[in-house]
Amino acid sequence: MRPRLMAIVAAFFLLCLTGVGAASAALVGTPTTANRPAVLTAEGDQSLKGTLRGPDGKPLSGVTVTAEQNGTSVGSATSNAEGQWEVPLPSPGEYTLKLDLSTLPDGVQPRDKGGEVLEAVVVRPQQQRTVIFPLVSTSQQQQEKAGSVPQSTSGPTQAGDQNEPGATGESGEGTTPNRVLQLVVEGIKLGAIIAITAVGLSLIFGTTRLINFAHGEIVTIGAVVAFWVSTSPGSLPLVIGGLAAVVAGGLLGGGLEGGLWRPMRRRSTGLIQMFIISIGLSLFLRYLILVLFSGRREKYSQYALQPAMHLGPISITPRDLIVTLASFAILILVAVLLQRTRMGKAARAVADNKDLAEASGIDVDRVILSIWVIGGALAALGGVFYGLTQGAVYWDMGFNLLLLMFAGVILGGLGSAYGAMIGSIIVGLVSQLSNLWFPPSLQNAWALLVLIIVLLVRPQGILGRAERAG
Repeated sequence: MRPRLMAIVAAFFLLCLTGVGAASAALVGTPTTANRPAVLTAEGDQSLKGTLRGPDGKPLSGVTVTAEQNGTSVGSATSNAEGQWEVPLPSPGEYTLKLDLSTLPDGVQPRDKGGEVLEAVVVRPQQQRTVIFPLVSTSQQQQEKAGSVPQSTSGPTQAGDQNEPGATGESGEGTTPNRVLQLVVEGIKLGAIIAITAVGLSLIFGTTRLINFAHGEIVTIGAVVAFWVSTSPGSLPLVIGGLAAVVAGGLLGGGLEGGLWRPMRRRSTGLIQMFIISIGLSLFLRYLILVLFSGRREKYSQYALQPAMHLGPISITPRDLIVTLASFAILILVAVLLQRTRMGKAARAVADNKDLAEASGIDVDRVILSIWVIGGALAALGGVFYGLTQGAVYWDMGFNLLLLMFAGVILGGLGSAYGAMIGSIIVGLVSQLSNLWFPPSLQNAWALLVLIIVLLVRPQGILGRAERAG
């Protein structure tokens, strides 16, 4: 049965990757003409925006930013008293942003040479994309050139879209040590978030042998619930929104197990049929979120814009640092739960041999229900973290993360929670480090290529167990 499931998953990966590649090519290759009206289209209200702040953190007003596409200006904006600016765009596509240096106050200039121009910034349909122009004082720049101040590495220039095509904003060229370290940090951050969401997916497969394609929608629901509670209409602290998301994810996971999957198992529904049902459930939940949340990309009102901290050659915002550390702390707690508690030992027993565990007196249904609740809660929390680091909450964000989740689970070994953790970290690192040599739009493809290579050498995954088929 497992080889058949693996074949189905591999086919799904290939289909999704082909679709994503075609969509990306269509997006980047969208023709634009000089006489296209620079007004918002009926398809959406995409724009580029940001907040300009001086070296002292105070907003800069009266600074002009211009957006160009194929060498033609499509719009410009001037920052207001709060330093905020926004340029409406006529259509999705790839744009170049230019900061008018003549409008900057005296003593302020871009941190990096040529930093007044951001090229290849990709904007998706209905996306209000936030970008940042890092600025420093002229005296600080002179000190850095003289060597009296450590040269700061340029981290991502995006406030919330570090992992999207054309948005990395790295100033370094080639494979400089500083850039490599920066991308390693970005890869660890992404891998930790993938690991949180993938652990529950792996535990569910280990105990039920079900490949749950609706897991990505639980990620999205967690991010959306946190947004509703913390931003609109709740306006409560984001910590409370995150707790609400965890509760909602756990309840949804438990509800799906008790109301859908358990009755199907009692009726001896085959795994292939349940696999197809999970795809249908994924589609239903995804478009239900679209109806209730809308197709706009929103962001949390708290921690949206933060100045980066410089830890030696590494730049990272306090928000991203806390998210990364919290992710690893949660993964450690999950490991302790599996190794030290009775429920964790029972879950490992059910995953190892369900019939023997039941014969030994373990309440298998209760263990599986607990795994679904934990998996749903972890997926929802991962959605909150992902929305924070990406700076956007949108209706299909969980589906966009699903391929990387499955890649981490399969790379680490199907059914192994520890394997999912290790595999997810590897996927995050590969996807980010590939930006050293290849366009960011291909980073997920390289992660899946590493998955294929590892499975050719070790079909059961890094920590998986080899099994005989037949």
